[in-house]
Amino acid sequence: MTSGDAHRVIDAVWKLESARIVAGLARMVGDVGLAEELAQEAVLAALEQWPESGTPDNPGAWLTAIAKRRAIDHLRREDRQDRGRERLAHDLATRPDEGTRDVDAVLEALDGEVGDDVLRLMFVSCHPVLSTESRVALTLRLVGGLRTDEIARAFLISEPAVAQRIVRAKRALSEAGVPFEVPAGPERAARLGSVLDVIYLVFNEGYAATAGDDLMRPSLCLEALRLGRVLAGLAPDDAEVHGLVALMELQQSRAAARTGPSGEPVPLHEQNRGRWDPLLIRRGFAALLRAREAGGPLGPYVLQAAIAACHAGAASAADTDWPQIAALYAALARVLPTPVVQLNRAVALAMADGPRAGLDLADTLAGEPALKGYHLLPAVRADLLARLGRHAEARAEFERAASLTRNGAERAILLTRAASAARAAEAPAGVTLAEAVRGFLARADLSAGTVRSYGKTLARLGRHLGEDAPLAEVSPARVEEVFAAAWGSAAGATWNRHRAALRSFAGWAAGRGWTSADLAAPLDRRPEPRGRTRPIDRERLAALWERPGIAPRERALWRLLYESAAPAEWALSLDVEDLDVPGMRGRVEARDRWVRWEAGTAALLPLLLGNRRRGPLFLADRRPGPGRVLPAADLCPHTGRGRLSYERAEYLFKRATRDLDPDGDGYTLRRLRHSRLAHLGEDGWPAPMLMSLSGHESVRSLHPFVSRTAGAP
Repeated sequence: MTSGDAHRVIDAVWKLESARIVAGLARMVGDVGLAEELAQEAVLAALEQWPESGTPDNPGAWLTAIAKRRAIDHLRREDRQDRGRERLAHDLATRPDEGTRDVDAVLEALDGEVGDDVLRLMFVSCHPVLSTESRVALTLRLVGGLRTDEIARAFLISEPAVAQRIVRAKRALSEAGVPFEVPAGPERAARLGSVLDVIYLVFNEGYAATAGDDLMRPSLCLEALRLGRVLAGLAPDDAEVHGLVALMELQQSRAAARTGPSGEPVPLHEQNRGRWDPLLIRRGFAALLRAREAGGPLGPYVLQAAIAACHAGAASAADTDWPQIAALYAALARVLPTPVVQLNRAVALAMADGPRAGLDLADTLAGEPALKGYHLLPAVRADLLARLGRHAEARAEFERAASLTRNGAERAILLTRAASAARAAEAPAGVTLAEAVRGFLARADLSAGTVRSYGKTLARLGRHLGEDAPLAEVSPARVEEVFAAAWGSAAGATWNRHRAALRSFAGWAAGRGWTSADLAAPLDRRPEPRGRTRPIDRERLAALWERPGIAPRERALWRLLYESAAPAEWALSLDVEDLDVPGMRGRVEARDRWVRWEAGTAALLPLLLGNRRRGPLFLADRRPGPGRVLPAADLCPHTGRGRLSYERAEYLFKRATRDLDPDGDGYTLRRLRHSRLAHLGEDGWPAPMLMSLSGHESVRSLHPFVSRTAGAP
């Protein structure tokens, strides 16, 4: 192994193992700074020995063993009087050195689990006695394993400045006598908030860089995600931890679509959603579900994750549930009443109720000291002014925003929009309606079906207004006349579909400075009356669960359908070998989805499974007849019986529930499943979480079953 190879291997090992090594040493010596120095001495030993001896089988344990010996030497030199430490030093010195032993086993012998040490290290690194900058630098150094030069490069500051922050942070912790422990009670909650804030600050710096020429720094996003996932594993019962992970997963899922071919920013409503990462979206929804299951009031990170889930759950920009997002921001403003939250709420209000509503709220923030010098305030005002046709004012605000940002990519796009606003102000008769429609429908992020649907709406608009009409001269009142003539007597769903197409087009054109007003402003959304499926009362379901004489198969199936809210077809397709019984879930291979259940189903499954290890979970009453050949996948190798059919399962459920149904017909499996969604909606679950749980692909398909899916309590 060459010296260069050794450097690369040690660097990789350090990033993976440093947090656990430093955390374990810190508990031994009682000083975080000293623990890192001892760990670094082990790294130097590796640089000296590995080029000649090669990489050990377990490099993490090797580094731990060397660092441990350095710690013992230090304890002896210091001649400490603490008897516990003397016994510890003697025990470690006399115990045979097993360099290949896993690092977890080496540190576990000291006092507790390694994971607990890493959690302690996180709390120490983010102690309130340190400044925010010092917390970030120390966390990335100790927990993230980043070198000083890597931290400096990530935040575009000098390496000596980062080194000084780290040195001062260690000194401050030592002088304050900060104990190496996870605080308890209210102090833990306060300190955990500091840990979460540091991780999210690191993520945000990577997601939207505050300085430099690059819009994003992916390495920081990935590092923050890694730290968040580690923390979620160490604090599995904290809703806000899972909320932060969900928020970062969902935001990171859009990374590939946030920039164009030349690195220019692409606004959210123009992003190609086909480039959003579905795996990260699923992980984000799963983390949001875990946050909800953890219970407690909705905190800032859970609410922000729910907002991100609304975006992730919309098939297109036009399908985004902006009223729901505005409601979530209102709830967020109550628990986190900051000017930045109010600014984001202004954007949501503008999308839900029109640019005037958003601008009114944004204008109230102009005097906020916290937003002085914050470039996004004038940027938001500029966008809303442009949508209202006040292009001269919009130009001034875009230019002010460009002067405030320190990010080169953002500055370029803001100046471009300022130039567009200037052209719109000077030449109001610019682009024609037909030219704007062609440009809008040519967007890469619109599916073929969306193009056809939007095209019909805009074609009708062109026939009434004239395709050669200058778009800047088209007034909202004229558009209102066209809608009244074309769809005035249409059903609410039809009216709303055409209105959504116009709103999407108007917002896109206004962003380019081509319209003088919000064309859809006079068009109110119409109610869409639909026959809502009534849920089965919770009391009737409770009676059903307790009813004697029901076979284990039916009882398990019914509880699973209710607790998972999954389609009956999914539940009936489950195989025994696809069950994760301890994790209370089963994999639906055909859908690449997990069906998750709760304690009621978990208690019934052992009775249903018996000694079976393969084959369908839910079996028919008897073996198939001689003339009926079933696929091997639908046969149980233990009993020879086939898979329970949907028709049979439906019949059995309806027959068992006739006396509970006021109509006397008996309930359907579909109604049982959607009763769960209705009950969760009544409990305040947001629509994206219900979609992730149940497999519904749009909010629209939920409405017949769920009367309220608000994210706010």
